[in-house]
Amino acid sequence: MSPAASSGEPREPLPAKRGSWRDHDHTQGSLWTALFVLAVPLLATSLAQAAFQLLDLSMVSRLGETPTTAVIVTNQSVRQIFFMFAMGISFGAQALVSRHIGAGETEAAEHVAGQVLVLGGGMAALIACLGLLAPRPILAAMNVAPEVLEVGVPYVRLTLLLAFGFVFSMLFTGILQGAGDSATPMKISIAAASVSLGSEWLLIFGHGPFPALGILGVACGLAVGQLLGVSLALRVLFRGTSRVHLRLHHLRPDLAALRRIFSLSWQPGLQMIGGFLVTVFFLRLVGGFGGKAQAAYSIGLRLGMVGPMLAFPLAGACATLVGQNLGAGSPRRAWEALGVGLRAHLALLWSVASFLVFFRVQIISFFAHDPEVIRIGSLLMLFQAGSFFFFGFSFVFMRALQGAGDVTVPMLMSLGSSLLLVAPLGLWLSQDWGMAWGPTGVFTASLVGAGISTLLSGSWIATGRWTRRRL
Repeated sequence: MSPAASSGEPREPLPAKRGSWRDHDHTQGSLWTALFVLAVPLLATSLAQAAFQLLDLSMVSRLGETPTTAVIVTNQSVRQIFFMFAMGISFGAQALVSRHIGAGETEAAEHVAGQVLVLGGGMAALIACLGLLAPRPILAAMNVAPEVLEVGVPYVRLTLLLAFGFVFSMLFTGILQGAGDSATPMKISIAAASVSLGSEWLLIFGHGPFPALGILGVACGLAVGQLLGVSLALRVLFRGTSRVHLRLHHLRPDLAALRRIFSLSWQPGLQMIGGFLVTVFFLRLVGGFGGKAQAAYSIGLRLGMVGPMLAFPLAGACATLVGQNLGAGSPRRAWEALGVGLRAHLALLWSVASFLVFFRVQIISFFAHDPEVIRIGSLLMLFQAGSFFFFGFSFVFMRALQGAGDVTVPMLMSLGSSLLLVAPLGLWLSQDWGMAWGPTGVFTASLVGAGISTLLSGSWIATGRWTRRRL
């Protein structure tokens, strides 16, 4: 850390290119402006991703209920566990890069970025090996119906073999966001999503000279777009058109730096894995109530991601502001950044929750036609809207802590809540030997878990220890 940062005195403003959002100095001036500069491109990225999710689900649903369930279960459970570890590395990268950029240590930030890509390469190779060797037991662990298992195994194998796309997309985003550049990831994400949709349309249904690959066309089409995104991101980083300029020597493995990144990455990854395990457990529980209940839960999970996808970027922007201002030796401004991010986040996520409450039946009916699937799915969305009330707080709390590099205690809180409270509560509320509420018991436990997580993370935020965290 620079002398200015370690002494607590604000350092000189970062040099910025006139009129360039990606070079804005977030350690000086209005925090609302800084949040706007960071969050608007992130929100645009999430809107594009939300539109992609809906259009992608619409295309996949035309293949029938069994392939749709196979794709959703794979994407929302199997792939999600690896996605969360990649996100954990991304959070670690963002925390370290933002601290170095805030302290004016550009070369150190570039070195971290290079080592993040080295770590990501190893992770992508490991995921590919698992996809090649064990796709059937991985999908079977989700307690899917036999027909879903048969259709889904080839999809799982291909999805994991092509995992490099989503791994490196997450890592590039973390690096550039930590540097204060959210505009470049937005452009790359929109381009990649557009190409993915077009490729899926060609490969799923066999338009033009392309063969109709069905469910495998989903994985191949997505990978085509992600490959484009990875290529564009590498071009940006190695051409020096962002604040972080990579060179080949930054990719030379540095064990000390890799350990440092990993030490800030495994806790957020494990924290999210706890929530994922509960989701998988609940997916298995709901599967016990029949195929229609599992289909409704799968669709509801996919649609329920739209809210966090819109609101999480604000929390991510807050993490960058917290990290850079702590790096610049301004803990008071980091506190103020937390307050600004919280107010903006609440307004957005509570608006989304209200929309889900009033239009839940119409939304579910767009993707399902069976009356029972619509009934269960619309009930799930009502509980998800209630969870969004708490997520308005907890997303900002958790991301601010991660941006500050304070990751161990929040991880323990989250894991304890998920595994020791939410999962047992869902089991007791849903089963005949308990309250026998069926799927409603699972939905209720998730809502209770959101409230407990918010209370715990808010209590830790209030201690202020995150502002004294040294990286």
